[in-house]
Amino acid sequence: MTPAVGKPLDRVDGRQKVTGTARFAAEYDLPGLAHAVIVTSTVAKGRVTAFDTAAAERAPGVLAVVTPKNAPRLRPAEPFGSSETKPVAGTTTAPVLQSDQVFWYGQPIAVVVAGTLDQAKYAAHLVRVTYDAQPAEVTLDSKGRVFVPDKVQKEEPEVTVGDAEGALAAAGAKVDHTYTTPQHNHNAIEPHATVAEWGGGKLTVHDTTQFVFGVRYDLATRFGLKLDDVRVLAPFVGGGFGGKGGAWPQAFLAATAAKVVGRPVKLVLGRDQVYACVGGRTPTRQRVALGADAGGKLTALIHTGRTSTSTTNTFTEQFTFPARHLYASPNIRLAQELIELDVCPPTFMRGPGESPGMFALESAMDELAVALKLDPVELRLRNDPDKDPTRGTPFSLRKYKEALKLGAEKFGWARRTPEPGSMKDGRLLVGLGVASAYYPVYRNPSSARVEVTAAGTALVQCGCQEMGMGTATAQSQIAADLLGLPADRVKFELGDTALPFAMVAGGSSQTVSVAAAVAGAVAALKAALLALVEKADGSPLKGLKAADVAFRDGGLARVDDPKAGESFGAILARAGRKSLDAKAEVKPGDEAKKLSMHSYGAQFCEVRVDPDFGTVRVKRFVGAFDVGRVINAKTARSQFLGGITMGLGMALLEETHRDARTGRLVNADLAEYMVPVHADVPALEAYWVGDPDPHTPMGAHGIGEIGITGVAAAVANAVYHATGKRVRDLPITPERLMSAPLVP
Repeated sequence: MTPAVGKPLDRVDGRQKVTGTARFAAEYDLPGLAHAVIVTSTVAKGRVTAFDTAAAERAPGVLAVVTPKNAPRLRPAEPFGSSETKPVAGTTTAPVLQSDQVFWYGQPIAVVVAGTLDQAKYAAHLVRVTYDAQPAEVTLDSKGRVFVPDKVQKEEPEVTVGDAEGALAAAGAKVDHTYTTPQHNHNAIEPHATVAEWGGGKLTVHDTTQFVFGVRYDLATRFGLKLDDVRVLAPFVGGGFGGKGGAWPQAFLAATAAKVVGRPVKLVLGRDQVYACVGGRTPTRQRVALGADAGGKLTALIHTGRTSTSTTNTFTEQFTFPARHLYASPNIRLAQELIELDVCPPTFMRGPGESPGMFALESAMDELAVALKLDPVELRLRNDPDKDPTRGTPFSLRKYKEALKLGAEKFGWARRTPEPGSMKDGRLLVGLGVASAYYPVYRNPSSARVEVTAAGTALVQCGCQEMGMGTATAQSQIAADLLGLPADRVKFELGDTALPFAMVAGGSSQTVSVAAAVAGAVAALKAALLALVEKADGSPLKGLKAADVAFRDGGLARVDDPKAGESFGAILARAGRKSLDAKAEVKPGDEAKKLSMHSYGAQFCEVRVDPDFGTVRVKRFVGAFDVGRVINAKTARSQFLGGITMGLGMALLEETHRDARTGRLVNADLAEYMVPVHADVPALEAYWVGDPDPHTPMGAHGIGEIGITGVAAAVANAVYHATGKRVRDLPITPERLMSAPLVP
C-alpha cells in the first residue's frame, strides 16, 4: 500500500467547511439562548467610581446588567506559563468584573445580557460609567518599570559568549543599528466567541480557542469546579495565530453571565473588542551590531533591546532566539529587557519573537554584506555553524545551506546585479532581497486513543485543535500509515476536553506532539491485538512478539512473511468483539537538552518601487525551508504561503496606532488596520528540502510559523537594493521610504 504521509491529500474537513456544515463557536444556538455584550473601559488606568445602569436595565429584552457590584465572586486565575505540570492558560491577573480597578483601555468592566443581540448591544450603549482616571504609561519610552525577566520562554534572558563588544570594536567591517517594529493586533477571520451553558452544577462551553484544556482549567479554577465538571469544545477554529492560545476574558464572562441569568449565553466580541480585549504582538526596539573579518566571517554578534509587557501579565517577545542558534560567531552578546505598561496583556502572534527578531538580525546581515561588498547569500553560507553557537550542542538536523541554495536556484538569484538601483523595469526600480528563516522545534506532552473495528476502519481521538492548518488530515495520514490502512478508512476526532489530553496548538508543536501520542496508542493497540491472538488457537500470529508483526492491509502480518497474517475482522471475530481500542500518553524525551533542534529556511523577494511616490509592490516571493519530513504536501504549502502572506503584511502594512495620551487604539478595525489583500499578494512559491529528522516523531518539524520569519527583512533588503534607502522601522510605508536617507 502506498504511504499516505507526504502526499498532497485533500483536507478531510474540506467539504464541511465549503458547505457550511462545520460549526464554529458562535454558531451554536441552544434552547433559551441569551446574548451578552461587554462594556469596556474608556480610560487606561484608574478605577470605576460609579455605574449608572438604570436606563440599560429598563431597555427592552434586558435580563441583567452585570458589574463588579453584582457579579458572582470568582477565584483568581493562574497566568499562562506559571506551571509546567498543569494546563494553565490565564492571560491576565486583572480581577476583571471582580473589582472597580481599570488596568488598560478597553478592559471589560460590565456585561449586558438580553434576549437578542441587538437588544444587548443597544442596552450596552446606555450604560454610563464614571472614572477616577490616573496617568497611564503606554509606550516603549514611558516611565513604566523597566526590568530584565527571569526567563524568556524558559531560557535565560541574557547570553554571553566571549567579548562581543571588544570584538566589535576591533572588527574590520561592522554595522551597528537600531531597528523597530510596531504593535500588531490579531485579525483572525473568526472573532473570539463563547457559548456557555450551566446544568446540574456543570459547565459546558463552546469557545474559540487553540487550547480547550487550558480554557477548561481556567474556568474550573475561577468557578471552583472539578475539571470533570467543565467541558470545552472547539472542533473548528477560524484561525488562531497565537491570539486564541490563552483563556481570554470573554470565556469566563460568558459563563458568568449564564450563571446570573440561568440561561445559556452567547458572547461574541466585535472586531474592535478583539483589539481591546485580546493581546497582540508587542512593539520592539532592537540593537543589532555585527563585526566581521575581511573574509566575511562574523567576529561579533550583538542583539539587544526592549519589548513591552503589561501590569497584569509578564510576556516576553523572544526576539533574541534566532541569534542564539543561526550564525557562527566566537563572540556573542544577547539581552532583553521589558517595560511594564498599562496596556492589554500582550500575547503570542505567529512567530512570536522570531518574527520581529529576524527583521532586525537579517536586515543587519544585509547591511554587513553591503559593507563587505559580499553577496548576501554568500555571507550567510560562510557563517553557517557546525554546532550550536551558544549551546555547543550538535544539531538534530540542519539543512540550512541546502535550503538557501534551493531558494536561490528557484528564485533566480544569479540574475541580481549587486549595486542598489541598478535594476529597472521601465520607470520602476527593481530590487531583489534575501533573508534567512528560523523557528525552534517544540514538542509537548500529548495523549491519544486509537480504535479499530472489524470492518477495517479506525477512529483516532485527541483533544487537539484544528485552526485551518489541516490537523485532522495530517493525523489521519500518520495514523493510516501506522495502522496499515488507507487514509480514507481513518477518522480523526479533536477539539473536545472529553477526548484525550493535548497541549496548546502553538509553537508549531501540535503535529509532532500528537503524532508521538498516536504512535504510542498504535503500539499499545498492537499489544492488545496480540493479547487477543494468544487467547485462541488457529492464528498464524500466535506466539509472536510485537517486533515480529507489523500492521498491514487492515490487519497484522508477520514481518518475515507478509503474506502470513490476519485482518482486524478475523482477530476480533474470534474474540467475539466488534472493535478494540488502546490509549497512550507520551511525553518528550531529553533530546531537546542534548541536541539543538530548529527549522531553517531562506526567503527571497522581488519588489518594484515607484521612485516618485515611494510605493512598494512585491512582484514575486520564494521561500525554501528545512523542516524535516513534510506530512502533507498540500497543507504544508498552504501553511508556508500563509506565513509569507502575513510577513508581507508585517513588512508593508500592519501597525497598531495607540494614542499615547489615553492608551486608546485608534485604528481598531479592518478599515484602518491594514492587512494584505489579494492585490498585495504576488506569485508566492514554497519549496522544502524534505530530509527527515531522526530525532522527532515521524521525522517532522512544525511548519506553521517559520513561513513568516525573515519575510519582512527580505522585503526591506529588496527595497534597499532597489532604492539605496535603508528603512529600519516597520512597516515600510511610502512616507518612511521617501524620508529615508540614501545609505552608501
